[in-house]
Amino acid sequence: MRLLGELAAYVDGQPVDLGPPRQRCMFAALAVEADRVVPVDRLIERVWGVDVPRRARPTLHSYISRLRRVLASAHDVAIVRRSGGYALTAGGTVDLQKFRDLCARAREDDANAARLLTEALRLWQGDALTGVEGEWAEAERERLAQERLAAQHDLVDARLRAGQGEDLVVELSERAAEHPLDERVQGQYMRALHQAGRSADALDHYRQTRQRLVDELGVDPGGALQDVHRQILAAGSPAEPTPPRQLPAAPASFVGRLGELDRLGPSPGGGTVVISAIAGAGGIGKTWLALHWAHRHASRFPDGQLFVDLRGFSPESNPMDPAVAVRGFLEALGADTVPADPHARTALFRSLIAGKRMLLVLDNAVDTAQVTPLLPGSETCTVLVTSRNRLPGLITQHGARHLSLDVLSDAEALALLTARLGPERLDAEPDAVERLISLCGGFPLALSIIAAQAHTRPQVPLSALAEELRELDDDDPAASLPAVLSWSLHALNPKQATAFALLGVAPGPDISLAAAASLIGLSLEDTRIVLRGLQQSSLLSQGADGRYRMHDLIRRHAAGHVALPDPAVQRVLDFYLHTLLAADRELNPHRDQIQVPRPIDGAEPLALSGESAALAWLDAEHQCLLAAQQAARGQQAWNLAWALETFLRRRGHLRDRLTVWLTGLDAAEHMSDPTIQMLTHRFLGRANADLGRHTAATDHLDRALALAEQHGDQTNQAHAHRTLAAAWVDRGDGHKAHDHARRALELSRAVGNPTWEAGALNAVGWYAAKIGRYEEASEHCVAALDLFRRQHNAEGEATTLDSLGYIAGHTGNHTDAVTHYRAARILMREIGSSYLEADTLNRLGQSYTALGRHEEAQHAWQEALELYRIQNRKADADRVQRSLDRSVLTA
Repeated sequence: MRLLGELAAYVDGQPVDLGPPRQRCMFAALAVEADRVVPVDRLIERVWGVDVPRRARPTLHSYISRLRRVLASAHDVAIVRRSGGYALTAGGTVDLQKFRDLCARAREDDANAARLLTEALRLWQGDALTGVEGEWAEAERERLAQERLAAQHDLVDARLRAGQGEDLVVELSERAAEHPLDERVQGQYMRALHQAGRSADALDHYRQTRQRLVDELGVDPGGALQDVHRQILAAGSPAEPTPPRQLPAAPASFVGRLGELDRLGPSPGGGTVVISAIAGAGGIGKTWLALHWAHRHASRFPDGQLFVDLRGFSPESNPMDPAVAVRGFLEALGADTVPADPHARTALFRSLIAGKRMLLVLDNAVDTAQVTPLLPGSETCTVLVTSRNRLPGLITQHGARHLSLDVLSDAEALALLTARLGPERLDAEPDAVERLISLCGGFPLALSIIAAQAHTRPQVPLSALAEELRELDDDDPAASLPAVLSWSLHALNPKQATAFALLGVAPGPDISLAAAASLIGLSLEDTRIVLRGLQQSSLLSQGADGRYRMHDLIRRHAAGHVALPDPAVQRVLDFYLHTLLAADRELNPHRDQIQVPRPIDGAEPLALSGESAALAWLDAEHQCLLAAQQAARGQQAWNLAWALETFLRRRGHLRDRLTVWLTGLDAAEHMSDPTIQMLTHRFLGRANADLGRHTAATDHLDRALALAEQHGDQTNQAHAHRTLAAAWVDRGDGHKAHDHARRALELSRAVGNPTWEAGALNAVGWYAAKIGRYEEASEHCVAALDLFRRQHNAEGEATTLDSLGYIAGHTGNHTDAVTHYRAARILMREIGSSYLEADTLNRLGQSYTALGRHEEAQHAWQEALELYRIQNRKADADRVQRSLDRSVLTA
């Protein structure tokens, strides 16, 4: 008996008819209190509410009689008369009873709490009592929803106690945004951030939560949340990040492939690196085999398991750049900074996993070149690669063992169907089973879809399913999978069919529930129900991160075979744009905002609250946001480029940033707004400059300045001059940089924006110091520091303190220089600016040396050296290493 979703009952696996609405309501009223007596008056109130008809009692007895007939063949289940009412004896068959029992057991068994609560929550198939109407049903539905939410909170606590906070950050960031005044949720999010090595973000989130509670409720955080805050302050960041556990869930009902598993063998305890290149056609089970083996041997890799879908054959995007995959691995391994240069990323990745026993699963590789940067240099690691291509380069150049998969044998196919449907159903129709196996051509994906359809349509004979499929199949084994996919669509309801088609064209490699809701145009709960139906049909999967994915063959079929409603893609693009703008406001509140049209009907952007929540959402949606910008056109493509700027710059996604602005330029060239033209060339100039492409940088910046002067736009003239100053100092011309900075200051003052004026004052001071004008430099930087502090701009304050340290050091005031550098370094660490921090540490070491404090100088230089190496700043690292060597000799 199912209450946690659509109301239903099954006898011997077959659904039974619970009758008209009020009879169903009465069944629900008995089932929620299974094995307890429900008085007749209470039943009447629950069924009819306040408008009780005169013949309510006879009608109630009639409902009882009908339900007894329906349930007559059910074992240990009956509706029995008791003193004053009726009781449904359930024999433990009500899902709500099972849910409550599992939750109670979890409270008593901490060691198994996470497993028990996960099992309990899997019983939910949607909103409780779906399909039951009335005031009582609405109230009961809300009460049960609170029980579900409490179990979800308990599960999070159990996983946090097990140290799994890093895996919970994205999920809890969304929940924290949805429940901004729920202190338990906020505390869980803080603990997850702390366990992920992001203690500064956790403390920042506490400050934001406290301010929100004070502003909206007039109260301080309660004792529990304050305790979490104190614990994080006392503990600091964990010394070691949690080992990554990135494997997707093990495939259900895995059968066969015994020979292939034997050939893969157990994981090695050391020696040469083993790379098993598993090749075969799409849908033949390469990923299933790799994941089954990986989960079977996961305990042999205590230092972690890494997984990436390289999207080598994805219909909606190009194969993943290996530099992007390496970045993901570095973040999972806890790297503080990710180098911009791809070769440096690979070198850092291999350094971090050297000597560790780790497993890497590289799924859907397109060729050897894509895989090579992801191979560890350590003999203690094992790599599994799946691809539809043979990848001979891995075999000849890297000593990989090759395993070529074929279709399943008939015996293996029968075993798969038996595991999914049970032997009784298959034994009843052996001829139909044989025909289904033949029609699937031995493809595991096709067999899984067949099994899912048979499971969700238990009343349909297997012979009928085989006949439906036979009409679409032309006896060509190569056509079996497309035929199965086409056939499977007939079993979808209209909402599922629409969702299936739309997911085929959604931008990005996967999609969140919130984005899917905007794409499909339904509420979050209705979308969850629809997507669950596609999961049950094996047309969609959901990862541990909660995101939904389609096998690329299924996605290609979805995109190519169903007509799509026009507004759908626009809805999801509006979802991404408006949520992105909300995130950008959290990251960069001092930035001027652009005006964009309201989202169209059906698009429901998220309201993100706090910098940590914004960054978590942006990190999770990174690839989808890039894909959304490529899918957008005109003004919307440009708006997405503008909104992505802060995130891509702060996270160091410099190549993505250049690509995004090149797309923005293409859009801007078809628009008549001169301001957009100015901004585009300025941001393109900045993107090129940060990648060391100085000629292209100054070309774009000169065009931005010329356009701003042509239209008398002082604001954009000021910004262009500031950016040109940075570009010219990188090219070695400090005087030209100083000239541009002074002009930027004049224009910023004319515009009257204090934040821009402060930035320009610091720029003039910095470039004046670079050309030896220290008095002018000091005057401007002191004024900049005062303005930044009044604006509460921590980044501006940090960079200005660094400038003042540089000026003090070059005028012989080394004690003042140390004071400024140390203050700057503290702020830089708080805002996560490790790029600037490395330079400040280098200069701090020089000031310590000038004061004869050689041990402190060595410590500062050692920290700078580590950061420079992580950032692949080889020339800077070599220079600091020489300073360290001289300091050791001097000491």
